[in-house]
Amino acid sequence: MTSDWTTRAGTRFTCEKRPATGSRGMVVTNHPLASAAGAEMLAAGGNAVDGAIAALFTLTVVEPMMVGLLGGGTAHLRLPDGTHTIIDGMATCASAARPDMFTPAQPENPRFLESVGRTNVVGGLSVATPGNLKAWCEILERFGSLPLADVMQPAIRHAERGFRATPYLAECAKEAASDMAKDPAIAALYVPDGAPLKPGHRVVQSDYAETLKTIAREGAAALDGALGQAVADGIARAGGIVSAEDIRAYCTIERAPLRGPYRDVEIVLPPPPASSGVHVLQMLNILSGYDLRAMGFGSADTLHLLAECLKIAFADRAVASGDPAFVKVPVEKLISAAYGDERRAMLDMARAQAWGAGIAAAESNNTTHITVADSDGRIACMTQTINSTFGARFIVHGTGMIPNNYLATFDPRPGKALSIAPGKRVTTSMAPMIVLRGGKPAYALGMPGGLRIFGSVMQGMLNLVDHGMSLQEAVEAPRLWTQGDAVEMEPAFGEEVRATLAARGHDIARMPHVGGGMCAIGFRPDGAMEGAACWRADGTAVGVGGGLAREGVRFWPDAAGPR
Repeated sequence: MTSDWTTRAGTRFTCEKRPATGSRGMVVTNHPLASAAGAEMLAAGGNAVDGAIAALFTLTVVEPMMVGLLGGGTAHLRLPDGTHTIIDGMATCASAARPDMFTPAQPENPRFLESVGRTNVVGGLSVATPGNLKAWCEILERFGSLPLADVMQPAIRHAERGFRATPYLAECAKEAASDMAKDPAIAALYVPDGAPLKPGHRVVQSDYAETLKTIAREGAAALDGALGQAVADGIARAGGIVSAEDIRAYCTIERAPLRGPYRDVEIVLPPPPASSGVHVLQMLNILSGYDLRAMGFGSADTLHLLAECLKIAFADRAVASGDPAFVKVPVEKLISAAYGDERRAMLDMARAQAWGAGIAAAESNNTTHITVADSDGRIACMTQTINSTFGARFIVHGTGMIPNNYLATFDPRPGKALSIAPGKRVTTSMAPMIVLRGGKPAYALGMPGGLRIFGSVMQGMLNLVDHGMSLQEAVEAPRLWTQGDAVEMEPAFGEEVRATLAARGHDIARMPHVGGGMCAIGFRPDGAMEGAACWRADGTAVGVGGGLAREGVRFWPDAAGPR
């Protein structure tokens, strides 16, 4: 399947994967075994939420570098009655956390958040109070239909029997090997015999299988007892401050999503502490004043606009993002049409600009995303992470669980919007997006990629709405990203376009990929669903079609056959 956009832009790309279709349900995740686990729940009569939670538990086994029970995430759910809700399961700072607990490695560089000695990146002190396990169990109990023990069976099976490492997992293990080698438990799995595991290596997680069995029996309540204490003790041994009481006291927060119009669709996204909803709607208000379809996908004008809008969004994000319980985020102003008009009037199509915030001052690439839908109208669009690749890069002894390193996303300097404070929730760029047309779902999409998430998800949506791409083309199309410094561009954008942008003043950085694997579902008018995943991860779409026999049908033996 070749997508040819050379008529305007000189950009040509070839889709490496093919979409799946289904009538009863669709599961798209960044690992085939996780997609199969979700589809197994749909085939068993479960709904999209059952499928989503089964897929997430399985991802903790087969994509351990990206997601875990000791991480955090954001769930965007659409229910059969058309209501949308956001379940915020993001991690929080421990009760003993302090704004000055780290020494900034580059105190004069506001975009460099690493501390001296990387203590906020690797090891126990980098861990925040996790939210995933409580969030997943709560979501399943409220919106699912199958028992937790059933939903967890695929994850337990793959942990106990093992699975074969993909080249993607092997490459991630290689990247993190030097840190993981310092912890015998995680090194035994992912740096066996002192070398990063190879593709095809069978990964068996016996301790983790036992932990999953405990959770299948006890649910999230396991964190209130021996398991929670074991986690706290393991973090403390690694130098951390997350206590058993922090773990017991953690609560999810249900939030109303942000909504905004664009062309003939409505965009629905999470509110703060996720920065995605605010800044995607802000950028769309600016872009709505231009005819992107006429400009063409991948053209210098289109890419110039995207880069300038991203720079504007990140300038505002730097001074007004954070946990709304701690930071006043001027949401209404940022997403207003008037503010979009104000910022658009300052754009210059002939040159790049350095942008400051238009308002008064008041994360990591390694994440995963799933998109699951069923024929009753449920959609589970969920982005989850342990932050960096393999999180804090150690295993809690005896549990098989890898903690997050979420404190790396906070500003180590006191007095900032993103400074550390006890109980403060992590700010995230997660962007589980649902696009409505005429009030009905048209698309659901999301992806991993840290700071690159919301800009890339927006580009996927623009590919569909403005550029008329198919779903598979939209998720695989080349991307651009910047937060104000170099403009990162994927290889498919041609040299002529790059040269034109450079002539306008953009500092161009050629990157092999921008962000991670996008997982998307498209909803057809006839009720069928299409699923697509891209080349940037092990993404796989699995559709469920067919169904049960028509009522009243039974076997009638041939009259001439045996009796």
